[in-house]
Amino acid sequence: MAADLYAACDPYGVSDALTEAELAPLRRLRNVLDAEVKPLLAEYWEAGEFPYHIVPHLVGLDLMAPAELTADGAQPRSLYHGFRIFELARTDASVVTFYTAQAGLFRTACRLGGRPEQFTEWDPKIRSFEMTGVFSLTEPDHGSDIAGGLATAARREGDEWVIDGAKRWIGGAFTADYLAVFARDVADGQVKGFLVDREAPGVQLTKIRGKTALRMMQNADIELTGVRVPEAQRLGNVNSFKDVAAMLRVMRSDVSWIATGLQAGAYEAALGYVRQRQQFGRPIGHFQLVQEKLSRMLGNVTGSLAMIAALAQKQDAGVYRDEDSALAKMWICQRMRETVALAREVAGGNGITLETDVARFHADAEAVYSYEGTHEINALVVGRSLTGKSAFA
Repeated sequence: MAADLYAACDPYGVSDALTEAELAPLRRLRNVLDAEVKPLLAEYWEAGEFPYHIVPHLVGLDLMAPAELTADGAQPRSLYHGFRIFELARTDASVVTFYTAQAGLFRTACRLGGRPEQFTEWDPKIRSFEMTGVFSLTEPDHGSDIAGGLATAARREGDEWVIDGAKRWIGGAFTADYLAVFARDVADGQVKGFLVDREAPGVQLTKIRGKTALRMMQNADIELTGVRVPEAQRLGNVNSFKDVAAMLRVMRSDVSWIATGLQAGAYEAALGYVRQRQQFGRPIGHFQLVQEKLSRMLGNVTGSLAMIAALAQKQDAGVYRDEDSALAKMWICQRMRETVALAREVAGGNGITLETDVARFHADAEAVYSYEGTHEINALVVGRSLTGKSAFA
């Protein structure tokens, strides 16, 4: 049973639906995170750098396709993938963002965007991190309006494509082998996808500095000037923005799992703090107002887990709807914002220090709240499904 892993944050037993085979790699992941990752977080968050030496520890776990879950050609369930994200996010938002950039965003871009023969060739290398990549969609002037506003351009010249444009907020780009770049074909006006070699002539990366969230995650501004990409590295199944939207539909639920795990990490850090912090001669966890805040935090985590696990069940049944993933992202991120604020609050003045962990969760939550679709955009996606009318400008 999962009680040993999730006793503190899953009172309704959502995790009990995990099988012993699914729990085995999650336990291994918990051990690595506790031993190799957590002790480093405050130092690297303060420095604004990523501890890249932890990556081999994570890669060695083979979390994308663990042996217990892939015998006889089986595929891991969405619930397992979700709890893998939950575990990483429960430890740190930058660590989970770095890992899912490869395991979620890039792998999905290749799986859905690549032709079957392309994905068959690439996927073993993606799972082993022999071939690394990032998803490069957002632009300096186009985020929420990227569907119609995407300005990066591609033109075909013989067996090559020439790409010009810019991308922004691309996490993990500095260590990726490939940038999965989405550009508008000047010939037909449709969006196409390309695996751009990070070291190709004309590719320039600049680190985004001065961030107050996801400080460990290395986000890049990318300039693409006359970058040449062979036709063999074009994602053959991306022929319009609808194909990109299909990827986002699948991946948006990952952010809801991140937001849920981040809440759990903040709640557990706050709970640990109030049990040992003393004021007025006793632990502050004895006080009514503190207990009320803890109860609200646990309610938020529990509700978020229930919602995202139900979405995972639908996805395993083959049901992927924009409004479902948008509703989860919108609602869970609202709960996350309240949970991390309460966690910081019960830690008092110490809640703004990295020593308590809650400050890191509190700050990082703001980035999670906005990426993969803002609250407003996701609300409009849900509203469109409810009314049958689009309110997008």
